[in-house]
Amino acid sequence: MPKDLKEFLDRRLLELAGAAITPGSLLVGAAVVIVALAVGNLLGLSARRLLSSRGTPHGVQFAVSKIVRYAVTAIGLVGAFNTMGFRLDALLAASAVVAVGIGFGLQNIAQNFISGLILLFEQPVRHGDFVRVGGTLGTVEDIGLRATHIITRDEVTIIVPNSALITAEVVNHSRPTTSLRIRVGVGVAYGTDPDLVQRVLIEVARKSDAVLDMPKPEVRLEDFAESSLSFALLCWIPNAREDLRISSTLRFAIERAFREAGIVIPFPQRELRIKTCSGERSPSEGEGLA
Repeated sequence: MPKDLKEFLDRRLLELAGAAITPGSLLVGAAVVIVALAVGNLLGLSARRLLSSRGTPHGVQFAVSKIVRYAVTAIGLVGAFNTMGFRLDALLAASAVVAVGIGFGLQNIAQNFISGLILLFEQPVRHGDFVRVGGTLGTVEDIGLRATHIITRDEVTIIVPNSALITAEVVNHSRPTTSLRIRVGVGVAYGTDPDLVQRVLIEVARKSDAVLDMPKPEVRLEDFAESSLSFALLCWIPNAREDLRISSTLRFAIERAFREAGIVIPFPQRELRIKTCSGERSPSEGEGLA
């Protein structure tokens, strides 16, 4: 190695946690981190392929792959510190002093980091699950260490902090099953035979390929509304992601079946009364009194 290069690599830049930082040690540490990242990605991909070949669920494959990558990367970081000559105990002691000063600012980051680990290990929500978080419905695309990415049905990515998936109410439509019971409401005119309405609605559900045979479809008379009898068709579909499309298809079929059966879907009716003022006299009445 040329003398000038060796002197440059051995030049002391600073001393931190009992270790002399030089350009050479920085290069070695960076190389260890890069190798750790590459090995972590390779091992994560290999673990995912292995689990896939054994028929492991997709969400478990994703979680194991992530955990392997993070573990190998963490080992690489420790190795990089050791290669550069850092004493980890001294470094942790020095960082503790700094952590006291910035701890309040890092509370949310630490909370989301721990929540991300909980999501990966306990898997209450998995990669690919169809979930409702607050008013948002979407598919879990990625679970990171700080936030989870959810893609809505409008192809919009929503970034949700991991802590929200742990502490808030989350509806998972993919576990323990992907099936969902949907409700299609309809009103009919007073005087219509309720038994006829029930038969027509059940027949519509049975003819639909998107509706499950078991559990059986159900029709309920829910209310005596102001201008109609309110019915609801309750039926199960195999995939919760298809609820809007299937509900719309059933409404088209119900409207067509009602027309064929002579069942009227009423529109709201209002009675308007106009009250006139009877105290004023018209000009003709005045002339007649004169």
